[in-house]
Amino acid sequence: MLRDWLILAGMMGVAVVLIYLYPSKQEPVISAAFDYLSEMIFILPAVMVLMGLFSVYIPKDAVSKYLGKASGIKGFFLAILFGTLPTGPLYVAFPMASTMIKKGARITNIVVFLSAWACIKIPQEMVELQFLGPEFMLARLFLTIIFVGLMGLVIEWMIDKTGGEND
Repeated sequence: MLRDWLILAGMMGVAVVLIYLYPSKQEPVISAAFDYLSEMIFILPAVMVLMGLFSVYIPKDAVSKYLGKASGIKGFFLAILFGTLPTGPLYVAFPMASTMIKKGARITNIVVFLSAWACIKIPQEMVELQFLGPEFMLARLFLTIIFVGLMGLVIEWMIDKTGGEND
């Protein structure tokens, strides 16, 4: 916990020094930081309510069954589906991913869920289809799914190899 606060203080110190060294960037940086902060203030309460509902109403057995080690390819495609459906910034997905891990979801499926949230959105696919054509959209979608799956497997293997969870 102290380490986290020290890292945060160090990052804030670096930010202050950079703003001091580049005064012409001060206004846009502070404006962008304020915009992100105000966005989070409005989004995070709803996210916390949804996470509470997810924690209480979705049983651990269900998460473990459909997204756990034994879920296989079905869990992989469910993780893609769950990551594709919602809209919103990626930082909204992290509390849900944390809860899914605590309820027994496989690391590969968590990586797939987060990657799908970031890379595969229904509105994004429609824009790609309209402006870049079906060949591009399908090729990108296919390659994304393949490499996200491989990335999830590699990350899970690395976590298993190094001994599991770290704070």
